[in-house]
Amino acid sequence: MTTFSELNLDPKVLKAIEATGYTSPTPIQEGAIKPALEGRDVLGIAQTGTGKTAAFTLPMITLLGKGRARARMPRSLVLCPTRELAAQVAENFDTYAKGSRLTKALLIGGVSFKEQDKLIDRGVDVLIATPGRLLDHFERGKLLLGGVQIMVVDEADRMLDMGFIPDIERIFELTPFTRQTLFFSATMAPEIERITSTFLSNPEKIEVARQNSTSDTITQGLIQHTPKRRDMTAKDKREILRALIDSEGDKCKNGIIFCNRKVDVDIVAKSLKKYGYDAAPIHGDLDQAQRMRTLDGFREGSLRFLVASDVAARGLDIPDVSHVFNFDLPSHAEDYVHRIGRTGRAGKLGTAFSISVPSDEKYLTAIERLVEKEIPRVESPWSPPGSGNKPASDDAAPEQTEERPKRTRSRGGRGRNKSERPAEDTAAQAAAPEAQADNAAPAEQPAPKRDNAGGGRSRGGRGRSGGQDNRVVGLGDHLPGFIALSFEERREENAG
Repeated sequence: MTTFSELNLDPKVLKAIEATGYTSPTPIQEGAIKPALEGRDVLGIAQTGTGKTAAFTLPMITLLGKGRARARMPRSLVLCPTRELAAQVAENFDTYAKGSRLTKALLIGGVSFKEQDKLIDRGVDVLIATPGRLLDHFERGKLLLGGVQIMVVDEADRMLDMGFIPDIERIFELTPFTRQTLFFSATMAPEIERITSTFLSNPEKIEVARQNSTSDTITQGLIQHTPKRRDMTAKDKREILRALIDSEGDKCKNGIIFCNRKVDVDIVAKSLKKYGYDAAPIHGDLDQAQRMRTLDGFREGSLRFLVASDVAARGLDIPDVSHVFNFDLPSHAEDYVHRIGRTGRAGKLGTAFSISVPSDEKYLTAIERLVEKEIPRVESPWSPPGSGNKPASDDAAPEQTEERPKRTRSRGGRGRNKSERPAEDTAAQAAAPEAQADNAAPAEQPAPKRDNAGGGRSRGGRGRSGGQDNRVVGLGDHLPGFIALSFEERREENAG
């Protein structure tokens, strides 16, 4: 087995590696470090978690051991797709560059331009940046790329997914043609192949077999759920997620919850916090300082749950994660292996749960085809209301022992069914015509025409026939008692 001491690395670098506890290089490191130290271009095909960062950081530190940086002209450049991955590369550089005098600068969004300009003005040996922020500094005249000797492109396939390929091409054109290029990607899409054939010169190609199997240290489970209504899918999944966390109890020390969209990352994190779970989101729309605080809190254990998308979590090195929850099944099968690989690392045991709905069927099929086995199905710890578990709202509602009286609607207004009228209403209706007769208009003045001379109902009090009807109209089939009482009082006054 090859050891780091056999790779002709700088003695100071070897001492730093020994301090980390590593002795043997990974396949991608063993294949990339030798040609990189010889000054050749390298094309590495490997996924995150295979040790790519050290594969280019270690030879870069060794090669830059001689020489001195000039103001605004970095000697090497590392491009990363996300702020988090760039920050992780910077941490690796600090770890392996101990004992050397090499300097670095981290150019990422969400951080003050002024502070970054100060670092560039002093001159840096290693510049680690995201494409957008790098070009921002260049266009402001604060950065020159003519002195770049080594250029590294990390996670090129993610660069493609995020639309950075035009920026990458422009940056290549701004650097010297004589530079050494170390190019790493998990896949070789046609666009990636075009770039490598254009900007790399006779590269040494190292391809590590794609990780298509899951670790035996990870216990997997799949909850298949069919919502009663499509618009209830997201709510049901949040209920299932909380029930899963509760069912794991103390075994769930911490966990990463993966969602496919940034909007769902925010919603799930907000929902968990609402129900008392210690959770925080991480995605590209958040302020960089907040993102770093969130990551640091999760690493240190002060934050229990990290809700993230694939892009935000790409390349994160968090060694002690007890659980992974796939709130959404990933649309790319490889991402499933990448996600659950965040737990069960370094020989530790881990647990990964996934929630699937009928619309995920094609994603589930692709994942099981890739890993060449079926994900074990487990029973959902949550049951929707009406499926056997009585909702709490039903328990709180008082029981109705008496059936409500049926009500019927009349043309002139609302009334009760004739068979259910109170006795006093019936008596009042019988007395109503008599009261009307006592208060009728004088004979010389014709009374207004009334509808229903033939006994039919009226519409709003106006009749279509010329006859007269003494019945009260416009109030349904009867006269309410409180109106009849007023007639009784007036009749008594007139009689007196």
